[in-house]
Amino acid sequence: MRVIDLRSDTVTKPTPAMRAAMAAAEVGDDVFGDDPTVNLLEARAAEVLGKEAALFLPSGTMANLVALLSHTNPGDEVILGDQSHVFQYEVGGVARVAGLVTRTLANRPDGTLDPADLRAAIRPETVHSPGSRLLCLENTHNRCGGAVLPLAAVEELADIAHGRGVVVHLDGARIFNAAVALGVPAAALAAPCDSVSFCFSKGLGAPVGSVLCGSRGFIARARRFRKLLGGGMRQAGVLAAAALYALEHHRDRLTEDHENARRLAEGLGTLGPFRPVAPQTNIVVVEVADGRVDDWLEAFAAEGVLAVAFGPGRFRMVTHLDVGRADIHEALARITRLVGARQR
Repeated sequence: MRVIDLRSDTVTKPTPAMRAAMAAAEVGDDVFGDDPTVNLLEARAAEVLGKEAALFLPSGTMANLVALLSHTNPGDEVILGDQSHVFQYEVGGVARVAGLVTRTLANRPDGTLDPADLRAAIRPETVHSPGSRLLCLENTHNRCGGAVLPLAAVEELADIAHGRGVVVHLDGARIFNAAVALGVPAAALAAPCDSVSFCFSKGLGAPVGSVLCGSRGFIARARRFRKLLGGGMRQAGVLAAAALYALEHHRDRLTEDHENARRLAEGLGTLGPFRPVAPQTNIVVVEVADGRVDDWLEAFAAEGVLAVAFGPGRFRMVTHLDVGRADIHEALARITRLVGARQR
C-alpha cells in the first residue's frame, strides 16, 4: 500500500532532474566565497526577491535567527505575532541566542497583526525599557493555516514600523505560495520589508536549504552570524544546485498543490467527524468534531495516510510535489472507509 504522506511539504524527495543537477554541480569553498553554484543561487534569489544580495543557509530557522541577530543588538525588543513560527517553533533562539526581548501581538485568523496593536506596542529606548528595533511578519502564515498576508496589509504594517524607526523582517518560508495565491510577484510581497527569508525545502521541493535576502550591508553582517552559528557549509554547491533547480522549475507548479488542498478540504468536509478550514494555499487545517485527534491520526496511519496534530482538537495536512490528484482521491477514499467503519 502506497503511503500518502501529508504531514508537511518538507517530506518531498528530490526529483530525478534535481538529482542530476546536484551530481553535476560545480563546487568550491563557500566560506571563502568561491563556490560558483552557491554564488549563482544567491544572486538569483536576490534578483527574484528584488533585494541587493542573498545568503544561502542550511535551514529556515537559522535564516530567521541570523536575521534577528543582524538587525539588532542584545537587549533590544522584537515585535512578532503570538502564533509566528519564530515564537512558536524555533526553540527560543530569539531569547537564548539573540538575547532579545519579545513583545508578542495577537495574530488575527488571517495571519495579520492589528495595526492599532502595532502602533501601541512600539516603544522608544529609555532608561527603563528596551527599544523596539524589529518587527517580524510571516507570509504565508503556518499556524493560521497557510493564510496569505495581502500586500496591502504588509505595506501598512511595514509603514507603521518604518515610521517609528523599526526595521522589518519577513519570514517568507512559503512566500512563493503566497505569490501564486495572490497572483503577484514574490518581489512585490518582499518589497516593504528590509529582509526576507524563504525555504527551498518546503513547497519548492529541494532536500535542504533556505536563503536570506536584503541589502548588501545587511548580508555582509549576516554572513558573519551564519559563521557564528556553524552555518558555513564549504562545498555547498551540491545543495545549492538542488535549490537553484527548485527555484527555476518548481514555483509555477505550486498552483497544483493549492488545487489539491482545496480538493482535500472539500472531501473531508463531506465526512461528519471533520470540519476543515477552507485553505488559501497548500495547508489544510481540520477541526475534529467527533473523536480524539490522536485516535484518528493513528487510524489514518494504519491506512497509509500520514497527518500531524495541530493544536487541541485539530490536525493538519499539507499538499506538495510528491502528492498528485490521484493521491488526494485515494487518501479521501481510505479516510471515507475509516469513517464508515467507525459509524457502523
